[in-house]
Amino acid sequence: MRVLILGATGAAGVLLIQEALAASHTVVVYARTPEKLPEETRNDPRVTIHKGELDDREALSSAIMGVDAVLSALGPSVSRGPMHPKNTPLARAYSLIIELMRSHRVRRLLALGTPSIKDPNDKFSLQMSIIVNGVATLARSAYNDVVAIGETIRTQGHDLNWTIVRVPLLSGANDKKFVVGYVGDGKTGTWLTRAGFALFVVQELENNEWVKKAPLITLP
Repeated sequence: MRVLILGATGAAGVLLIQEALAASHTVVVYARTPEKLPEETRNDPRVTIHKGELDDREALSSAIMGVDAVLSALGPSVSRGPMHPKNTPLARAYSLIIELMRSHRVRRLLALGTPSIKDPNDKFSLQMSIIVNGVATLARSAYNDVVAIGETIRTQGHDLNWTIVRVPLLSGANDKKFVVGYVGDGKTGTWLTRAGFALFVVQELENNEWVKKAPLITLP
């Protein structure tokens, strides 16, 4: 498939590009600062790069045109969490992304989320409750944006084949193992590697087992 990857210059995004290429997909990258990509990625003939902002309708439309799916690693910066803008910029970006996907007849969206986005299948977990409440307290604007992302995808993307890939705390380890479930189900935990996130997204792109669902992906 030809896939558009958003959030590609972040740590998870770089791994997502690598995983997509390893699965024989061709990749389109849309990034504000594509020079942050590894040199080998920038020079890979299987990768097409578009430069632009998330609110640039014309540039984003050009990137979406002709792809089969959108894979997004967009999320609030951990280092800037408390300084995240208050106007839910990522959720507003998803609103435009969904509109442009519809106009270009692109149906599949896999988007990074967190347990701050609630799901009816979730059960109570003390550990996860502490984490989510901590984010809501210390980085309220980032929390609000993530929650708004979930609402935007579920409502405005009602006719798309979306999957919200909810992840807990992320680490940079190389372990790609993961389990898929929901908060408090007895098998999911509170950590996942970015490599595990990337592998799940690419596998779900091919398997379509979690369409219109928001599973939690964690280390076993």
